Amino acid sequence: MATYKKRGSKKTSTSSVKSEVAQESTTAEVFETLDTTASKTEEWVVKYQNIILSSIGIVVIGVLGYLGYQNYILEPKAKEAISELNQAQYYFELAVNTVNSDSLYKRALNGGEGKYGFLDIIENYKGTTAAKLATYSAGMAYLNIKDYQNAINYLDQFTSEDVLLGALAKGAIGDALVQMNQLDKAYNYYVDASMINNNMYSTPKYLYKAAMLGAKLGKNSQALVYLKRIEKEFKESQEAGLVEVQIAILETLMK
Repeated sequence: MATYKKRGSKKTSTSSVKSEVAQESTTAEVFETLDTTASKTEEWVVKYQNIILSSIGIVVIGVLGYLGYQNYILEPKAKEAISELNQAQYYFELAVNTVNSDSLYKRALNGGEGKYGFLDIIENYKGTTAAKLATYSAGMAYLNIKDYQNAINYLDQFTSEDVLLGALAKGAIGDALVQMNQLDKAYNYYVDASMINNNMYSTPKYLYKAAMLGAKLGKNSQALVYLKRIEKEFKESQEAGLVEVQIAILETLMK
């Protein structure tokens, strides 16, 4: 029994040594692999470091360029644009309050006294708030001097987060289309304008225009819906005082 245990013990010792040798060999292989990989990585970095640094540089320059553009180009440009817009808007407001106003609207569009007009601001200050407002005002100026196609062109380009101005621009396109006798298109613009924002000014204004034009186009049922909505929801509006007679006329026609 003792001999058996001794032999077993010796066998175990030999096995352990072999296992340790195998583990050391495996560990050495792992470290060798890691060293080789690290070496290859270092070689790759060394080989392509100029490209890497150039790429980082491009990103940094891009960020700095954007910040510089915002702070040193766009912001001063925006302030300058507002200054120019004030003068053009001054001519526009004079025109609104003057009987023979075409010359003032044209000055608002084209500029005067060394100042830009709306068209110059749109061209030279693209991307600024002033240019957006100039686009709206240019469209309205063209509408007032009866240049309806240009009015549509500029008002159609106008975009704004101001929902009231957005509604007025849509409605003004409708007005221009009416003058050009494109009544179906005008009707659709009036409906769209009434839906942009629910408020006491633009909503009843364009519901009423849609109703009146709709009745002319034979859309009596829908026109009646618009008029009754004004009567019910916008009692304090200017249009509310006009709808009672129109409702009576349409109801008589539809009997």
